[in-house]
Amino acid sequence: MKKKFDISEFVNAPTELSITENLVARFKQRRKECGVTQKGLSTRSGVSYASIRRFENSGEISLSSLVKISHAINCLEDFNELYKNKIIKNLKDFES
Repeated sequence: MKKKFDISEFVNAPTELSITENLVARFKQRRKECGVTQKGLSTRSGVSYASIRRFENSGEISLSSLVKISHAINCLEDFNELYKNKIIKNLKDFES
């Protein structure tokens, strides 16, 4: 993944770039823990090798392809955690 300037290097704040880089790093780690190569993952998931390689190098991938490759390494359930956090609009909404 090419390193770009990101404000999160200076301030502890999530950005699109930092979130993407962390997601890719966790995905690569999980794929390797499963003992699956990029080409093997392509065969298992039906997602092209080029798409998997591009995702691991740049973070670019379609949502449907991300779901397919996540399913192939038994991480499909992780998607159920997205958007679960309640939106806090004021202090009354905050629960500690």
